[in-house]
Amino acid sequence: MQLKMKTYKKIFLACVAVLSLSSCSDFLDKESDTELTIDEVFSQRILQERWLAQCYSHVEENYWWTLRDSGTNVMGDDLAPSERWEQWWGGGMLGCLSGNWNSNTGWNGDYWAACPRRIRECLIFQQRATAVPEEGLSKSEVELMKLETRFLVAYYYQRMLLSYGPIPFRPGYLAPTEFNLDDLMTGPEPFDDIVDWIENEYLEVSKLLPASYTSPNKYGRATSLMCLAARARLLLFAASPLCNGNPDYANHVDNEGRNLFSTSYDANKWKKAADACKLLIDKAHEAGCELFVVRDKDGNIDPFLSYQNLFLPSVATDCKEILFARQSTNFNEFEKHSTTTDTGGNGGLGVTQEFVDAFFMKNGRSIDDPYSGYVENGFSTEDEIRTTDWTGGEPTNDPHQKKITHAGTYNMYVGREPRFYVSVIFHNAYYAQEGRYYDMLYKHADNNGTHDAPQNGYLNRKRVHPDYRPNKNTGKWRPGILYRLGEAYLNYAEALNETGGPASEILFYVNKIRERAGILPYTTDAVSATDNTQIHVDNTKDALREIIRKERRIELSGEDIRYDDLRRWKEAEKVLNGHMHGMNFMAENETDFFQRVTVGKPRVYKKSFYWWPVHQSEMDKNPNLVQGPYWDTAEE
Repeated sequence: MQLKMKTYKKIFLACVAVLSLSSCSDFLDKESDTELTIDEVFSQRILQERWLAQCYSHVEENYWWTLRDSGTNVMGDDLAPSERWEQWWGGGMLGCLSGNWNSNTGWNGDYWAACPRRIRECLIFQQRATAVPEEGLSKSEVELMKLETRFLVAYYYQRMLLSYGPIPFRPGYLAPTEFNLDDLMTGPEPFDDIVDWIENEYLEVSKLLPASYTSPNKYGRATSLMCLAARARLLLFAASPLCNGNPDYANHVDNEGRNLFSTSYDANKWKKAADACKLLIDKAHEAGCELFVVRDKDGNIDPFLSYQNLFLPSVATDCKEILFARQSTNFNEFEKHSTTTDTGGNGGLGVTQEFVDAFFMKNGRSIDDPYSGYVENGFSTEDEIRTTDWTGGEPTNDPHQKKITHAGTYNMYVGREPRFYVSVIFHNAYYAQEGRYYDMLYKHADNNGTHDAPQNGYLNRKRVHPDYRPNKNTGKWRPGILYRLGEAYLNYAEALNETGGPASEILFYVNKIRERAGILPYTTDAVSATDNTQIHVDNTKDALREIIRKERRIELSGEDIRYDDLRRWKEAEKVLNGHMHGMNFMAENETDFFQRVTVGKPRVYKKSFYWWPVHQSEMDKNPNLVQGPYWDTAEE
């Protein structure tokens, strides 16, 4: 169609840090406040690059934005921000956790408004972008840039679909500026139809984009692996119980009576998801991707440093596990809120007791396993020394050994797996930056007793740099990891198990994760319960599903994945209703501190909450829209 736009306001040229295409400061300094014509924009290389940068601007920033603004990273049961931050976090999801959520609730994530804007910008780019040879912008480069926008269109549709469920969907349609309002009043399309289009678009674009770029300026730009990663995650979601023949949605229809979700279970969806995950893994391996590991002086995996440093590469290309990244992130605010007020932080981003209990012991067994060695109460009588170069442990006389816990540590925290210590700060853990132990008692060094205090008795440690101190401005850059190979392995294991795939292949990928974590592998072979080389698991779909979900719970924690897992498994109503728990952060002595207590207001999760509601203002504008399931009923 012929674009009838006369001008495009200069505001879109605002600097977008998600891409390091080129600086816009000079342009904004030199240009007046006049408008540019669309022809002028697409006649210059720098303006086309800035337009493309704007197209990327709503790829989620998964440190601070997913914590405070979209809030999806606080909706699970792992991260636990201080509830009293709600007064400063308006528009996120923190205030909705207790059930205060309806179709008039504002949401800073607002994919309903933001994604269509980015989609429109992408479509305009596809239509108007052109080579500028005299400025070094070749035709082949423009074609690659157009492919990037095809990826982004599919990705933004996916973000909308997995947030709201069935949505209005007209791929490739670019409404003219002089439009007929009735032409825009479209209703939702069936969920599976939209999934089919998106995943096919990803697959086609993946055949045309490179797996990576040689120029560091293109880090974070769309690649074939990003396409395949987003596709695999989409198909896994679509195959899961929430969307695959969910009887709760049998009567969810549009204004013409069409079912908007499938009404019968389709086992082939799991097969399709498994194939997509395996294709991603194979292509990632071909491109040189691998699980990130740090080895000690003897060549063995150091599980502490491996899990910590995976998220903290100082140079983006240092971590070959990353499949989909965002170059610009607000990690400083994330770290600040995870750090005690004693060193200038906000000190209230903690974790739940439920999350603490999820971690395995150092032998890889769950704490409820009678052979795990777990002791909950009382205090240790000796130091626990392990071989690692991890600076989070207390130094010993041997530089390659650290005191992970010291005598007098609460037994609950003793003998746990390495990922626990890299993820959780607990009372009497070693505070390496300060050369002391954390003191979480009420109005002591690391608990000022206010909203900026560890409400659950814990602070988050995962993805916080070990050298970070707010009062020293020691923040260090790192990318935002939106998808990594570790997730791909666990996604494949889950999908393969649901197809009835071989346990040997399922456990191969689960055990690759456990090997890096420094814990024992699983086997379906008959082994003694006291075997110190492997752990038996029954060769049944239910048993394998349980261990896969437990592994996801730990390995992918705090990465904005847990809530979507609970949604797609239809577990959110069970897990996210009622109180979360922690230690008693109001206690002034250890006897009272180490008591499991309920924390904050009880959480409420209704059947309607599985999908974001379409805001009522949008429903009022368009009579063809259909509100999300159960939002229009007494269930709300």
